[in-house]
Amino acid sequence: MKQGRIIIITGSPGTGKSTTASIVAKESNLSKSVHMHTDDFYQYIQKGAIPPYLPESQEQNLVVIEAFLKAAKRFARGGYDVIIDGVVGPWFLKPWLKVVQENYEVHYIVLRATKEETMNRAINRTKLDEDTHVELVEQMWEQFNNLGIYESNIIDTTNQSTEQSVQTIRDVIEKKSFLLTI
Repeated sequence: MKQGRIIIITGSPGTGKSTTASIVAKESNLSKSVHMHTDDFYQYIQKGAIPPYLPESQEQNLVVIEAFLKAAKRFARGGYDVIIDGVVGPWFLKPWLKVVQENYEVHYIVLRATKEETMNRAINRTKLDEDTHVELVEQMWEQFNNLGIYESNIIDTTNQSTEQSVQTIRDVIEKKSFLLTI
């Protein structure tokens, strides 16, 4: 059985992660695929959950990442294309780089739109109170605004339709141009 790939599609809220990840998974060129949404793993915590954006959530976030990573690796070993959808900034890449050392093919794709477009998209679809959500989305947009060595892993979705973004993602996967390396 051929090992599957792990494809991380990340960025701040409002950049199109979930929409494009779902389509990429459904239209994978492998015979099996899975769309893993990182937020789901936070929902599993029934008692003692800490919002993952708070500084005191660091230990919880590491536990969630470890659980998520083990699931992703198992699917990949089973021959699945694993499409990961979530906020996976460079500050969370250390465990993923270890996966690369274990000979998994890991793609790191960062979706980014202008701040104005990101804010419009995120605010128009949120169920959170507007003031809290605006501040959080702004903070996350800033975190993904200067990615250092990962600036070359960015796809600008500002003026792209969903179909165009999906095609761009397919192209970088096919060319293996956004692979994580050690």
